Amino acid sequence: MPKVALVTGGGRGIGRAIAEALAADGLSVAVAARTQSQVEEAAAVIRATGVGALALALDVTDAVAIARVAAEVGRALGPIDVLVNNAGIAESAPLARTEPALWQRHLDVNVTGPFLLTREVLPGMLQRGWGRIVNVASLAGLVGAPYVSAYVTSKHALVGLTRALAAEVSGKGVTVNAICPGYVATDMVWNGARNIVAKTGRSFDEAVAAMARMNAGGRLIEPAEVAAAAMSVVRDGGLNGETIVLDGRPSPTTEVPS
Repeated sequence: MPKVALVTGGGRGIGRAIAEALAADGLSVAVAARTQSQVEEAAAVIRATGVGALALALDVTDAVAIARVAAEVGRALGPIDVLVNNAGIAESAPLARTEPALWQRHLDVNVTGPFLLTREVLPGMLQRGWGRIVNVASLAGLVGAPYVSAYVTSKHALVGLTRALAAEVSGKGVTVNAICPGYVATDMVWNGARNIVAKTGRSFDEAVAAMARMNAGGRLIEPAEVAAAAMSVVRDGGLNGETIVLDGRPSPTTEVPS
């Protein structure tokens, strides 16, 4: 039986790239996100390659829905061996205009969601003596940035969860690692660029270029690069508690950027 992966936020962008990479490696993949049409399309593309796939609508902040989805994956594909916590949100505001609801949304989706999902699947991984948990964090989980205090805080917390859990499962056949990309060529960047256009009057292309220059390599990262980093920690059982930095430079690192 092939191993089974669950990828949240898997209907587009980074999540879809990771789902397709896992499938290309022979894993059956459950693709979960809030938008049913997107996960159905992603799962259909995977199934067309001859690999098992399941499309699931999921709100990662809903513990009851998480339990239901995990059971559904188990029935359709088998127990979850690989969990990719990719679903996330990013909104910007100066701290004085960061409303409590905005703050809470980031904590709920970017931290509590991965916590709930991990808590659901980890016992089975430990019982079987094999598992991989991949948290898609961000460079914002390692360094600060203005006007995104809620996002930065939530991603720092996700990195902290990664490190704590990695220590807890060390030597038990399960690994927990975080991928920390900078700006990636996805809808999150395009939406950010539109906000810059609205606020500054710059052109869309100028806004995208400005965001690309904020990566150390001076370019946007491609979703396939994030997927390749995720696959590296899925395949390598010796990597545990790492933060894989992707900043547009030629090779990813596991060091906190200066």
